[in-house]
Amino acid sequence: MPEASGVIHDIGYQRYNGPRLSRRYSTWSIYVHSLRSAFGLGRTAKAKVLPAGMFALACLASLIIVIVSSQLPEPILTYVGLVSTFTYAITAFAAIVAPELASRDLRNSLLPLYFSRPPHRTNYALAKFGALATAVFVMFAGPLLIMFIGLAFSSGGIGDVVVELVDLAPGITAALIHAIVIAAIALPLASLTGRRVFATGMIIAVFLLSAPISGALQSFSSGDAAYLAGLLNPVNLLNGVDEWLFGTTEDLTLIGRYGSIYGVAALLIAVLGITLLMWRYKKVKA
Repeated sequence: MPEASGVIHDIGYQRYNGPRLSRRYSTWSIYVHSLRSAFGLGRTAKAKVLPAGMFALACLASLIIVIVSSQLPEPILTYVGLVSTFTYAITAFAAIVAPELASRDLRNSLLPLYFSRPPHRTNYALAKFGALATAVFVMFAGPLLIMFIGLAFSSGGIGDVVVELVDLAPGITAALIHAIVIAAIALPLASLTGRRVFATGMIIAVFLLSAPISGALQSFSSGDAAYLAGLLNPVNLLNGVDEWLFGTTEDLTLIGRYGSIYGVAALLIAVLGITLLMWRYKKVKA
């Protein structure tokens, strides 16, 4: 029998001789791509309408507050009060964006492609969390910046501008706390399913359906029960943290002497949410 022989065909593939980028670079790339996706950047105009519209409405509301405040001896809201007041609306933004960041990859079975490359599962989870927290913070930061510019330019001089800048710092801090806690609740819920509608429904249920229960207990209870009722709703919890840390005058959540409990609860939710998110992606089949 003739000896079998084979032929090697050159079909044009070439070896990659470029730099081997690190896991840090891939994690940063996931973060940037996810942040862009949160605002519809790099996608169709339809994907940009909702985040851009919500951001524009928030900024417009802040502008109205500035105009009204300029006609009064004192602003109708502090910077921290602005963050507290806008939190319910911005949770709706998180409920829409979180499934976009988590559910799409699950539904399209893209995670095996991610996890076959340098990014570790933990890196992927933290990049997604960072992107959502940043997006939520931007939604707070826009109205805060408009409020600062409006009040600073309507002031009498450079000294008043410095005062406004000092007053802005607690608002930025409050926005950062709200963004972290909201992301720590929304993203783990979104990662449970590849169906964006279901993920959005779960997030809205946690943030909004618990609000009437918490509000009713605050209104109709007395003593310690009324002060602790805010812990049942994430938004009331965050407003309680604002009251504890910054002594806001809006009194959106009555905390009594339990301010430290609100602070510890917010910290535990943030840590638990991030931990559950990393655990969830460790269990995803790749």
